[in-house]
Amino acid sequence: MTDKTEIEAAVFRRLLDHLDNHKEVQNIELMNLADFCRNCLAKWYVSEAQARGEDIDYEGAREIVYKMPYSEWKANHQKPATEAQMAIFNQKAAAKKAAQ
Repeated sequence: MTDKTEIEAAVFRRLLDHLDNHKEVQNIELMNLADFCRNCLAKWYVSEAQARGEDIDYEGAREIVYKMPYSEWKANHQKPATEAQMAIFNQKAAAKKAAQ
């Protein structure tokens, strides 16, 4: 019988594969629509690893999420955010701050 952790790990790997297969989806779009992005996944990875006594830095976690060094992904796949995208991002950030 497969345990829940194995299933969750497989789902995480599938999510990373899905994001890797859709490099055209920009992080700003993910943030604006889903309130998380690839960088968030890397930060969560670091946090959970540290909580379990594992030592991984943010850049190492990014390499796991992006499947390459972040600098390479950024140079080859990241486009500048549009004014409209940044307006949505900043509006959501201001709303979150106001809610705190």
